[in-house]
Amino acid sequence: MGEQRERALMDRKDFLKMSGMGMAALALGSAGMTGNATNVLANTKGTSQSPYSFNGFGPLVKDPGGVIDLPKGFQYRILSEEGKSMTNGAPIPGDFDGMAAFQGPQRSTILVRNHELSGTESAVPGKNPYNRLAPGGTTALIIGPDRKVHKEYVTSSGTMQNCAGGATPWGTWLTCEETRIDGHGYVFEVMPDDPENKLSKTPIREMGFFSHEATAVDPATGIVYLTEDDFRGKIDPDDPANDERSSFLYRYIPNDRSPKPGALQKGGKLQALAIEEKTNPDADFMNPGQKFGVIWKDVNKEEPHDDALNSGCVRFNRLEGAYFAGGVFWFDDTAGGEKRLGQIYRYFPSTETLELFYEGTEANKMESPDNIVITPWGDLMFAEDGSGGNRVMGITPEGEVYAFANNRINNSEFCGPTFSPDGKTLFLNIQSPGLTFAIWGPFGYRNAGRQRQMGHATPPRNFAPKLSPEMSEIARRSGISELEAAAFLRHGVNLT
Repeated sequence: MGEQRERALMDRKDFLKMSGMGMAALALGSAGMTGNATNVLANTKGTSQSPYSFNGFGPLVKDPGGVIDLPKGFQYRILSEEGKSMTNGAPIPGDFDGMAAFQGPQRSTILVRNHELSGTESAVPGKNPYNRLAPGGTTALIIGPDRKVHKEYVTSSGTMQNCAGGATPWGTWLTCEETRIDGHGYVFEVMPDDPENKLSKTPIREMGFFSHEATAVDPATGIVYLTEDDFRGKIDPDDPANDERSSFLYRYIPNDRSPKPGALQKGGKLQALAIEEKTNPDADFMNPGQKFGVIWKDVNKEEPHDDALNSGCVRFNRLEGAYFAGGVFWFDDTAGGEKRLGQIYRYFPSTETLELFYEGTEANKMESPDNIVITPWGDLMFAEDGSGGNRVMGITPEGEVYAFANNRINNSEFCGPTFSPDGKTLFLNIQSPGLTFAIWGPFGYRNAGRQRQMGHATPPRNFAPKLSPEMSEIARRSGISELEAAAFLRHGVNLT
């Protein structure tokens, strides 16, 4: 995440000047408030709220404000803008990224936000930094039931490239450094109700020294799952199919599984995912719907990437988002798949099973998935970080893929999708220029059963890569699947 910030079409300073149109004006420029849309929500049966539409929420409507296209009936408000002022008057730092929403006092929501700053941008203005020379960190927004910001403040500082992370069941935020340089490459635990405390500046070293991306905690076991966004390996810019990058999935088994702040600091075991019957498996060879029994191999916390590589663990391309819901751990590979459009995986801890759930084959349905979230009503949503325009997309348990939001400002990524505790508001970032939004409208009703259904839904078969008749014949004669044949041929193995 973050590599797309150079693609932004609008200069940050120009945008911040232009933003004189103001939050109030932009709050009115929603896809459902102009009266220009003629399409209605799919399958609502006349209700004001779609419990679970099989086709999403209908087509996107062009936003007259030129910011975000949304389906009819949805509204947005810009809550926070890079360069404006926090409550104490300090400037709001840029490069917005991962977020999580927590229940606050008096029906408020506390939104914790990462800043993926790495050295050239303005720093997070903290008072108790981990490293006073490092510009990254986290901020928080207290948002009232009126969806307006009541307070904005720093929660941690002095870290670097705070990309994603994950919420804990006990109400803290794990912020991850997507780097491995000069004492940076760790996970930190941030307490939104006790900002800039000692815990926020103490790296959880047992969780590994590597280029961290996202985390998700299994509430039943206290085990933390971690994705790695690593660029090591051969990268072919002219033919992405020839990339030979390696990225690994880890889990951290804490010695102290108490659901409370600081417990993760008491040590634990770091492990990487492997497939029992395969050596050095490449995730590109997996078929959508194919399941593998997995094992976990202990790795050195100081050199986990190299240790995982040498131990024959599963090689992914660039792991990104992570989310745990309904007993299932979801994660994605933003550069995985036959067409390098991305892949979404799910892991079942109860059976130690890994499955490739969805592989992008058409850019109009998925391109470079990044942060992911299971919605309160049970769909899976992912934010895109692609080379062109970026969107928020959804997948239903019934296998439908739909667009929910489209970035109209520039080519910067969407990031940090998270829902308010009551499930009625989606909070979302555009990374650069940094903007945080509240989005609301006819979302589906909260449905824990449908979340579990999503965790066990049949993978959408019709989204498997479309192969030529010749390649299909090669697969048939070789006694392997079409996707395996395509993967072998892409890696230079002659099957004829």
